[in-house]
Amino acid sequence: MKGLLLVYTGNGKGKTTAALGLSLRALGHGQKVGFLQFMKGSRNYGEVKISEKLSNLTLEQTGRDCFVSYEDPDPIDIAMAHEGLKILSQWFEEDRFDLIVADELLVALAFKLFSVQEVLELIEKRPPRLNLVLTGRYAPEEILEIADTVTIMEEHRHAYQQGVEAKEGMEF
Repeated sequence: MKGLLLVYTGNGKGKTTAALGLSLRALGHGQKVGFLQFMKGSRNYGEVKISEKLSNLTLEQTGRDCFVSYEDPDPIDIAMAHEGLKILSQWFEEDRFDLIVADELLVALAFKLFSVQEVLELIEKRPPRLNLVLTGRYAPEEILEIADTVTIMEEHRHAYQQGVEAKEGMEF
């Protein structure tokens, strides 16, 4: 069966959460999931903590626990993003996952940590049966055009705007 390319993008909350929900469904069916987080380095996310308890879930992070400058990204952020692309390429070659989530890859792309062409070439190399999810704001048109499913999260209201801080279990 042909694998799908799914994109979760937009300015609203829920992109990573949707990818985690899809991952949980896949795990429930005995599938193997690779979850690669770009531009995230905190070990305090709930998904990082639970990944240690789920044998069919491999979660890796290729980012620092700080914000990346859009105007002038640090060379270390560019290097870490490229390391993420290498991991993704390796996972494709190994062909051991049924689902791979490239979380915040689209933000890394928008921050010009790597090029759209690099991502398109990598997508072409994925195993035919693999389901691949790309998350993050600012999905470029070239990615949207080739995706099988595109979901655009739209923000109407966010608790953060009312001064509510992120809470454990509700990492927003």
